[in-house]
Amino acid sequence: MTVYDKLKSLNITLSPPAAPVAAYVMYVQTGNLVFISGHIAKNADGSVNAGQLGKEITTEQGVAAARAIAIDLMGTLQEACGGDLGKVKRVVKLMSLVNSTPGFTDQHIVTNGASELLGEVFGDAGKHARSAFGVAQNPRGACVEIEMIVEVA
Repeated sequence: MTVYDKLKSLNITLSPPAAPVAAYVMYVQTGNLVFISGHIAKNADGSVNAGQLGKEITTEQGVAAARAIAIDLMGTLQEACGGDLGKVKRVVKLMSLVNSTPGFTDQHIVTNGASELLGEVFGDAGKHARSAFGVAQNPRGACVEIEMIVEVA
């Protein structure tokens, strides 16, 4: 099963990346590595999914937000790969920043929303190293922000 067959079976449609909202680019490739800038959680209407885990946002909602970010990251990755996710050799690393209260300690569970989807879509090539941090705030108040490093052919 190809990556695109898997996406179709999961009823996932990738969108092109949004334009950056500050002084950066959405991705940079050096050698065989693609570094994808942090993507923030968004609602279905495109607005920012804002709030703190442990306050306004539940762990389950955070997991869903991280999964949605993974879909956005794959859309950016597809552009970086010239429209062909078949070029992905390995998802190398994710870094997840979870906007959370001081007492919230399930950042790793929230980040599983992205990690599990990448594993499902890319198989063994989707298994990656990762960091999941609790932060006092993310840009625009987003509940989660995730960046990704990928090896491509």
